[in-house]
Order: sequence, then C-alpha cells, then structure tokens
Amino acid sequence: MSGTENIIIKRTKKSDYPDYNIPSGCAVFGILNEEGLLFNGSMVIDGIAMMHDRSNGLGGGFAAYGIYPGFENEWAFHIIYDDESSRKNTEEILNVYFRMVYEEEIPVRKTPQISNIPIIYRYFLKYREGISADGFLDTNPAKDRLGHDGSEENFIADFVMKVNSDIEGAYIISSGKNMGIFKGVGYPEDIGNFFRLDEYKGYLWTSHGRFPTNSVGWWGGAHPFGLLGWSVVHNGEISSYGRNQRFVDSFGYKCSLSTDTEVIAYLFDLLVRKSSIDLELVNMILAAPLWEQIERMPEGDRQLAKTLRILYGGALVNGPFSIIVGSNNFMFALNDRIKLRPMVAAKKENFLFVSSEESAIKKVCSEPETVWHPEGGIPVIGRLKKVKAGSGR
Repeated sequence: MSGTENIIIKRTKKSDYPDYNIPSGCAVFGILNEEGLLFNGSMVIDGIAMMHDRSNGLGGGFAAYGIYPGFENEWAFHIIYDDESSRKNTEEILNVYFRMVYEEEIPVRKTPQISNIPIIYRYFLKYREGISADGFLDTNPAKDRLGHDGSEENFIADFVMKVNSDIEGAYIISSGKNMGIFKGVGYPEDIGNFFRLDEYKGYLWTSHGRFPTNSVGWWGGAHPFGLLGWSVVHNGEISSYGRNQRFVDSFGYKCSLSTDTEVIAYLFDLLVRKSSIDLELVNMILAAPLWEQIERMPEGDRQLAKTLRILYGGALVNGPFSIIVGSNNFMFALNDRIKLRPMVAAKKENFLFVSSEESAIKKVCSEPETVWHPEGGIPVIGRLKKVKAGSGR
C-alpha cells in the first residue's frame, strides 16, 4: 500500500496532498459469492468501515465485478482527469482506437468529507480491429519474450500504460469488462458513499483503507490498482519494489502511478494471463519458500520450487504484505511468507470473506461456518462457479 523512496512527482494534482511518512496501517477486505449471486455494495462498505482506524483518510477504494449488465462485452474504462483539457486530449485518442458505445461522468453523491474532486468519467468501448497503433504505442521487442501476439488484451494493457505515463493529467484506473474500480482520497466508507456503491450489485467486491507511508495520498494512487480484469488491494510495503519493477519492465510493463502496489497488478497479468502459470502456483513465485525450506521438500516439489525460483526470481515480493486480488473468475488472497501483516478468512454457504480483521467479517456475517488465519505464503482462493442474472446498477 505504500510507495517507493524518492518518488518524482510529475503531475501537479498529486501535490495537493501532503507527503506523509507515518507508520503503516491499511485495511483490506474482500467478499466473493462463488455462485455468482449479485449483492449490493453496502455489505463491503460496512465491512471496511469497521476498520476505520487502520486508515487515515488519504485513500479509500473498491473494485466490483458483475456491475455492468448490458455492457458485459465492452471494455469499461474509468478515467480520472485533472482538467477538461486532459479529458479532451484523451477522448480524441480513444475515438481513434475504439468505438464508444456509451460514456458518462460517473454519478456521485455529494459527500462533505470528500474534496479536491477531479473529473471522473467512464466509457464502454469496442476495440476497432485493424487500426494500427504505430505512432502512439511504443515498439518494444522485449514484449515478444512471452509471445506478444497483437491480441486485443495485449493492446488494451499497452494502451492503458501509455496513457497513464504519457498523457498529462489523465489516469485510466480501471480497464476490464463488467467490472469497475472506484477510488479516491478519503476514508473508504466515505468514498463508497461518494460513488453511490450501495446502488450497485456485484458478485465480487474488494476494498481498501489506506495509510500511506512512502508515497503521497492522491486520487490515482489510492487502491485498488487495476489492469484489464485484475484489481489489487494491499497492506504493507514491498521492499523488493525496485527489482520487481525492473522485472516487469523487461516485459513491457511501465509503472507510473507512484506506489509500489501497482507492480503487483502487472505481476499477475504477466504470470497468470501471459505465462499461463497455474493460480495454485503463483504463491510459490510471489511468496517463494526460503531456499533451506525448498531443500527439505520431497523431490518432485523441490524441483518445481527450484525451477520457479530460478525462472521468476525477479517476481519474488519481499517485505511485509497482505494482498487481495480480484478477477472476473476468482478472488486470490496472500500473505508474505512469514506473515508480517494480518489476514483472516471465513466462509458461509457460498460466500468467501477475506479481511485484515475478523471484526469486519463478523460485522457482515455474524455466524460464519468456518474462520481461519491463513499461514504465511499459503493462498486463499475462491473461484466463481457461475454468474446469476440480475441488475448490476
């Protein structure tokens, strides 16, 4: 949830918020209905609000899946703008590469606790096939290392990173299908009220209350961080950020949002989507066992663990962390390998809950069937079985 040292802030809007360097807190909370039943955002807002004191008002946010029925096949871009000029410049480029099915300023509710509000739009887009991106997207031969095949998903990922790094005052914070990220500067319950999330319904929700340490609190730097259908909320600090950033950069990913959490979204896209690593093995890369632990494993497991450490050593995440990753098909939660950040999980019927504190789970589910504290480096994985029809908003 924190950022890297000596960050150079290039955009003026970030300077509206002071650069606090204070002890780490942060809260993460996620709910998945594995049957795909839709439920409104009030449940996740109530849960994250129980951990109010773990954040300090410099960032809150939510990711929600299944919220856009009728637009399931369009790319849903949520974009934060500093001003009308940046909106105009970005929309000119969007119109070149996409057909706009629908666009609007995201509806919000007047909330006294939320101020310095940027311009926030959403767009439902169809990719214009056959349009050359030469002259806009950079040519980077390193992308071919994992079979950069010119697919639509690859284009979207490259497009998002290009806009975020090169277009002054425009930040694409959400770029998946049938999902959206809503975030800003404020306590999470106030951000949820501001974006009227009680009026949306989804089958998977994640949320975050931020307590920044080494990075500023600004609208684009709040959690979740997203790319395509990925969303990541994070409590902790990635001491390996420099190495992780260089690793993803070698495959064409560009970190530009001034916080270490951004790199985790790119790691998941690289490992799961591009490299087709089984989800059950991702923890063996991000929170890999110590070498002495690997040497004590049975032979087959030992060889697998060694291979993953060697091939993906640059993806090993060091430092205290707990993360919840959302996607259109699953929720994935993970602690660092020695569990320096809290995480508790629970189940009741088709609901899976993951939280920084058990109190948040008990707030929305008073009698869970099972409660457990995952071991360090051992993931919690909930998979979507099917999506029930219903209204998203």
